[in-house]
Amino acid sequence: MPKTEVILTHNIIGLGAESDQVKVAAGYARNYLFPQRLAVPLTMSNKRQIEALRQRRADREAHEFNTMSELSKGVAKLICLIKVKAGEDGKMFGSVTAGVIADELKHQFDISLDKRKIHLEHPIRTLGDHEIELHLHAEVKGTLKVRVESLTPVTAPAAPAATDAKPRTEKRGRHTEGEKAVAAAGAEAKPKAEKHGKAETAEAKPKGEKPAKAEKTAKAPKAEKKEKKAE
Repeated sequence: MPKTEVILTHNIIGLGAESDQVKVAAGYARNYLFPQRLAVPLTMSNKRQIEALRQRRADREAHEFNTMSELSKGVAKLICLIKVKAGEDGKMFGSVTAGVIADELKHQFDISLDKRKIHLEHPIRTLGDHEIELHLHAEVKGTLKVRVESLTPVTAPAAPAATDAKPRTEKRGRHTEGEKAVAAAGAEAKPKAEKHGKAETAEAKPKGEKPAKAEKTAKAPKAEKKEKKAE
């Protein structure tokens, strides 16, 4: 594809700025750059415009620097709220891109910012607050706070986990406080019953032995009377 050399009269992102001499495709220059007055052919007569273009470029860059410096201070105080669709567990459906953030800045704060100035290493896929880096100018950087919220309420999964703990402990054979109280009451009742039974046997035994002794003492005098008669 044939190339042609042109002088840029306006700043074109990705190509160059005013007064830059660049080589482009001949068809691109003929069909787009020249009709839009974004460039002129490189000729001796057009080279005389380079100094005027350089001065205009310096003025433009100074104005952009001041504008972007003020914008950096302003957006640092803002919170860009973005509503997204998410499940009950908080998992997002889709992601938030630089283009979405640029659209919300325009919609919420009437700030026109090229999405290429919003620096995202990867799209946002989680709810909550995110701090986004902005490359506003070659010498100016800023930060923007983005808050991603769900359109539907998110339920907390902590409550079901607490209820599942009790059945697991019962399966492992651990006793509840009520079972421990019943077992302790049974343990106390058993010794009392045993003591009571021993006391009854101890009391019954002496009562049986006393009449036997009484019979022996009663028979003794009769034997003595028989011996006296025999004499």
